[in-house]
Amino acid sequence: MIAMLLAGGQGSRLGVLTSNVAKPAVAFGGKYRIIDFPLSNCINSGIDTVGVLTQYQPLVLNSHIGIGIPWDLDRNNGGVTVLPPYERSSNADWYSGTANAIYQNLNYIESYDPDYVLILSGDHIYKMDYEAMLDFHKQNKADVTIAAIPVPIEEASRFGVVICDENKQITEFEEKPEHPRSNLASMGIYIFSWPVLKEALIKLKDQPNCDFGKHIIPYCHNEGMRIFAYEFNGYWKDVGTLGSYWEANMELVDLIPEFNLYEEFWKIYTKQTMIEPHYVGEDAVIKKAIIGAADQIDGTVENCVLGPGVIVEEGAVVRNSILMRGVHIAKGAVIDKAIIAENTTVGENAKLGVGEFAPSKLSQKVYAFDLVTIGNDSVIPANVSIGKNTAIHGKTEESDYPNGLLESGGYIIKAGE
Repeated sequence: MIAMLLAGGQGSRLGVLTSNVAKPAVAFGGKYRIIDFPLSNCINSGIDTVGVLTQYQPLVLNSHIGIGIPWDLDRNNGGVTVLPPYERSSNADWYSGTANAIYQNLNYIESYDPDYVLILSGDHIYKMDYEAMLDFHKQNKADVTIAAIPVPIEEASRFGVVICDENKQITEFEEKPEHPRSNLASMGIYIFSWPVLKEALIKLKDQPNCDFGKHIIPYCHNEGMRIFAYEFNGYWKDVGTLGSYWEANMELVDLIPEFNLYEEFWKIYTKQTMIEPHYVGEDAVIKKAIIGAADQIDGTVENCVLGPGVIVEEGAVVRNSILMRGVHIAKGAVIDKAIIAENTTVGENAKLGVGEFAPSKLSQKVYAFDLVTIGNDSVIPANVSIGKNTAIHGKTEESDYPNGLLESGGYIIKAGE
């Protein structure tokens, strides 16, 4: 079995966090990026051939994956291959839909002539043994197996839902049903027998925005193919919104975290560029936090997840926040419930997360979780105050803050950032 990992998503619901970075390359849990989880699952499951399909803002993602050394995927035969869209002699196009992306890489799959193809999304946080799912696929002589997870019935309308018989053979699909008849939600993880996948992709090659959930699976169902649901009962989180992303990180610092990053038998691998020790100053206070390599903490950090190379100067207070790689918090700054992306600087005595909630003036759909969200390489000047539910991206100046304040629900997005 080979894996095809869809990692070209923009992740627009993560707002300014994905302005310059593909969603699978967004930092998670301090030292990791989101794509580390499916890649680690692959190598832990014995899958040594992975095609990673990139498209939107691939620079950070490509640099992170490299030749696959951290995941033991640097191999002469197989290993990891980054597969961006490329120009053809005719019908040159960007990937338009998840299935179209796979269709455009049929030659890559063909070169390995696999028995089975595993389709993965690059933007979920979970640990899963794909080998066990393949065994289930074989035992049932399935043409297609869909990983599905039980969700509360009141939340099922947010998902594609599968309806099964007593043998877990799928009889019906419902895409985001208003009144769901099942609580088994598709996880967007599929195993196809290779001839079945090839046939479906070629048959539907002219379908605009061809997608697995909307087109390929219904086609296979209508053709009478054997489709089964593999029920997964472990931790699985779609970190597609700022709220779910923040929650998933905060869960990591619980006394007994629901998702354990430290299991010896199922390690999560990543590219580790910083290996210097972190430093904790004499007057520093740290409570319930993940601290990254090369961090320098002289202030107060409570209930936070810090990436590598973070600096928190004396007198600064950071609570309930995610600080990604290289963030610098200057003296006296106070931060509560913020997500601050890589290489951002927060000036002295700045206050982030003040005041009362107000609806976002930029996008109520994206910014709705009481968070201060700051994009990568931004600058927050000294002595300004920033309200809740705000978004900032770029090198801002005092003049961008009337009376030294960005009110709750406000935003500053600098042109070209």
